[in-house]
Amino acid sequence: MSEQNRVDRYTLPYRPGAGVMLINRDNKVFVAQRLDSTLEAWQMPQGGLDEGEEPEDGALRELEEETGITRDKVEVIARAPEALLYDLPEDLVGKLWKGKWRGQRQHWFLCRFLGRDEDIDIETEHPEFRAWRWADPETLPAMIVPFKRELYEKVLHAFREWLR
Repeated sequence: MSEQNRVDRYTLPYRPGAGVMLINRDNKVFVAQRLDSTLEAWQMPQGGLDEGEEPEDGALRELEEETGITRDKVEVIARAPEALLYDLPEDLVGKLWKGKWRGQRQHWFLCRFLGRDEDIDIETEHPEFRAWRWADPETLPAMIVPFKRELYEKVLHAFREWLR
């Protein structure tokens, strides 16, 4: 990448976003594999906020859009005390989100899943995932794409008292 592009990357803003760490009755975390990736990487539900959307509303909207889990099937337990950032790798900056963002600034929420596994349906109107499962929280950083590893460590740290 040229020096000019590198400078431009660092002047780009962060995309406003939100994410959900969804835990079941056994304190296992919902993770899924993206349809648009052949990597063996897993992730928690997350995405961009709509203009003027409150972070909690956006997080629960993303959860439903990606998993079919409706708001009545979750209880919001906690919110991370601050927004968490991640930067895209240089080779993805110009490809994702039409090159408008350098990464995301995400508000994370810890939610308890009140439903049954049968309530989860990743074959949504606009599917994003090809598989899902429940995982031990401590395994999350090793399961995620490398550029989000630090972000996931911070999410785990923010919610550690509820994950014991």
